[in-house]
Amino acid sequence: MIDIQVTGLSIEFEVGRKILDGLSFQVDQGERVGLLGRNGAGKTTLFKLLTGELHPDEGEARTAPGKGVGLISQIPVYPPEYTVEDVLNTAFDQLRAMEREMAQLAEKMGEGDKATMARYDALMAAYERQGGYQTEIDLNKVCNGLDIPPAMRAQLFSDLSGGEKTRVNLARLILRETEILLLDEPTNHLDLHATEWLEEYLSHYKGTVLAISHDRWFLDRVVQRCVEIHDGKAEFYSGNYSFYVEEKERRFQERLKQYEKEQAKIEQLQEAADKMRLWAFLGNDKLYKRAINMERRMERLQTTDRPTKERKLTMGFGEREFRGDEVLTVKDLSMGFEGRTLFEDVNLEVIGGERIALLGDNGTGKSTFVKLLLGEVLPTGGKIRFGPTVKVGYLPQQVTFDHPERNLVDTLLWDLNCTPQEARDRLAAFNFRGEDVFKLVADLSGGERSRLKLCELMSQKINLLILDEPTNHLDVDSRDWIEEAVEAYEGNLLFVSHDRYFINRFAGRVWMLENRKITDFKGTYEEFLDFQERQKVYAKAGTVPAPAKEEPKKDKPKRPGGTKELEKQVAAAERAVARAEEKQYELTQRAEEVSDNYLELQKVYEEQRTLEEEIAHLYTQWETLAAELEEARG
Repeated sequence: MIDIQVTGLSIEFEVGRKILDGLSFQVDQGERVGLLGRNGAGKTTLFKLLTGELHPDEGEARTAPGKGVGLISQIPVYPPEYTVEDVLNTAFDQLRAMEREMAQLAEKMGEGDKATMARYDALMAAYERQGGYQTEIDLNKVCNGLDIPPAMRAQLFSDLSGGEKTRVNLARLILRETEILLLDEPTNHLDLHATEWLEEYLSHYKGTVLAISHDRWFLDRVVQRCVEIHDGKAEFYSGNYSFYVEEKERRFQERLKQYEKEQAKIEQLQEAADKMRLWAFLGNDKLYKRAINMERRMERLQTTDRPTKERKLTMGFGEREFRGDEVLTVKDLSMGFEGRTLFEDVNLEVIGGERIALLGDNGTGKSTFVKLLLGEVLPTGGKIRFGPTVKVGYLPQQVTFDHPERNLVDTLLWDLNCTPQEARDRLAAFNFRGEDVFKLVADLSGGERSRLKLCELMSQKINLLILDEPTNHLDVDSRDWIEEAVEAYEGNLLFVSHDRYFINRFAGRVWMLENRKITDFKGTYEEFLDFQERQKVYAKAGTVPAPAKEEPKKDKPKRPGGTKELEKQVAAAERAVARAEEKQYELTQRAEEVSDNYLELQKVYEEQRTLEEEIAHLYTQWETLAAELEEARG
């Protein structure tokens, strides 16, 4: 059975510029389909056509009659006195109507009317089948999954932020058991925990899903096939997002080969036709006719346009030379506001070249932690120290400019002190071309402002790059070229992100902010997820994992440079031993603090055992280097 049918759909908002141009596809019952395309390709317009908010110039967009359709991007208007709880309970309007009718029928049942009893029995069966007896259980389950706590449920719906309203509306649609879900960027206002819960829910959802999303990890986990809107028409890919990427590249290469083959044949025929025309000019009419026929054949061969790709980012981050092994040290850091503690007793150390993802649910204090690093706010306790040669570059989540009344070229001229041509070249590298460079900054979208800020940031020489949700407002193509720039950047990287595709690509270390602490995990994001799963298993079983045994490390070969180089290595080894012993002392103090908590104490003991092995290894390294130095000195 077909749940969504789009046939010959065309619509234009400006004369001569069709957003959709003969778009046709269908989604069968129970399918999960990803709708892809660049920003402005017409994805949201299609959703508005499916819900009747817009009407097409040509064609038809419809959903299966009699089936409930839920659109996540559309937030209904409720009476001003409605609380979040009232809004959530509108999902049960049909069940409440059934309850009222059953109560009325129950009053009449004493009359012995068979029709009344039959109607009551039918309603009771339908009520039970639709989950009427477990609405409270379902409500609490969905609210817990989407992080809608009791305090928020008591608030007025009108007082919520846009993101909070979106989350509540998503919960309402899930509780209503809508049969067709149209998801327009459903993960935009969800943290990692809520996003994972939504993915788990959709994996068991029996209805039909058509999803617009720039969250590539979400698309990989949820959708079964993809429809891309390109030049107003549909292109089909029978797999998830990863399949789409590979298949799109394969098709591009195939079209490119076909184009090159045609061009080579046309060039060969053109050369032959030119010679024949020359000989015909000398008096051979038959050759002239053959040249005409050959040129007609060339016209028939010209069937493939040269395939093009989205232009890649052609500009990289400027980098400042880094000296020393200390980038950042955080000691006993605590932070709170108005009696609420965000985090406390945070101790971290960053060395050169590390790429760190700062993760955590919304409201745990990730952005505040970044502000502390930038010196925008002061901690309630502890200290932060940067290495002497560290130069920080920062891309905030909400990008603003001091002079939004300037156009893009003037903004770069003032901020970067460059020439007009350099400004145009830099803007072109970020897809600002033609008349776009004369747009006012105030008229840019959120994604365009992020691009402009990155354009400025890449011109600065930095060695510590801090990114706060860098892919939040960007489409898939834009995310790709931002990631290419970050890939090429060799300095230190610290980023806050909910984009798991981005996290998985760049994180070599994870800081998880939860329960007022930062868990420091040295490993990739996938390794961190495995670690979390193991912790859940141990917690469920009530056991403590055995400490991981480190593979013995091989001593690094002696570097060239004679005695001076060895002296540097010995000094570095001594500093490493000192840092490890300092950490050992801190663990001893920590053991005293948690002596009445068995599980926490066991964790400290595990860390101590692991650290003892590390210290023994460091001492071995130091002794080896010291012996080499003594031998070199003679």
